[in-house]
Order: sequence, then C-alpha cells, then structure tokens
Amino acid sequence: MGKRILLDMIRLRAVMSQNPDLALPEGFFHNTDSQGGLKPIRELAVFRFACRRCEDAPCTAVCPADALEKDSEGMIDRHLNLCISCKSCVTLCPFGTMMTDFFRYHRNKDLFYDLDDDDERDLFVRACPAGVASFTELDEMPEENIYRLNDRILVRDYMYVTEQKKP
Repeated sequence: MGKRILLDMIRLRAVMSQNPDLALPEGFFHNTDSQGGLKPIRELAVFRFACRRCEDAPCTAVCPADALEKDSEGMIDRHLNLCISCKSCVTLCPFGTMMTDFFRYHRNKDLFYDLDDDDERDLFVRACPAGVASFTELDEMPEENIYRLNDRILVRDYMYVTEQKKP
C-alpha cells in the first residue's frame, strides 16, 4: 500500500472554530458501499467516528427530504442528491455531530477533489489548512486516535464508542 491521506478531524475542528467562514476543500471518493456515488470524506469521517448512532436518530426523523438513513450498523448516510440543505438535522442532533458546513453550497469547483485520482489527492492535501491533511505511510493506530476510513484514507479523531448491549 502506498501513501495514505491522514485527515486530522481534531485539527480541522480547531481551524473551523477560529475561522467559521473558511471555505474548506472537499475530498470525494467513489463509494462502492451503500448507495454508491461520490461521498465527501469529512462527512463520512464524522458519521463513522463521531456520530452517537442514536437508536431513534432524530436527525433522520426530522429530514423533510428523507435524505438521511441509517445503515445496518446504525451509521448515518446522507444522500447528497436528496438533501435540500435545510439543516434541520443540525438543529435536532443532540450531540452536535452534524457540521453546518456540510450544507454550504460551493460555487468554486476548484474546492472539489477526486481522491481516487493521485494528482487530485496531492492537490487536496496542499489545499487543506496547515496540519489538517497530510500523506502518511502509517496504518490504523487506535492508541493514537488514528482510524482507517478506507484503503486510501486514515482519520485522526476521537471515536465515539457505544457500550455493547449484553444478551
């Protein structure tokens, strides 16, 4: 395996809190899981690692466009083609998991990068704020809060872990 992107969500949140109007680059990859299509890596990272996976998921219940659904593991999947960016899910999420910038309309197509393309991966890393994205040859290291998002992307974040229900 070659170099992977390490996306530091902890650093990203710090950058966003200091500059909430910052237009962030979006890295997409072709998702073969769930419904397929292009999926933004920041959104997938938040849903996979930070989402509390509420049993009754108020975010999915409030969505007027039925753009949010839970998969078999309880992870939220947002259908970009259905989402109307009303931000009802952001308002109703009791844990603040949804990031409001997921719903910004980007007019600048130069902020979008196809992470399946090596040249665009390089451009994405360079376009991110300092310390947010880098290349690494590391593998998943839970003790360092580094987790595998897919074969090409690692995410540094504080993972929310639910208690396992006892039978």
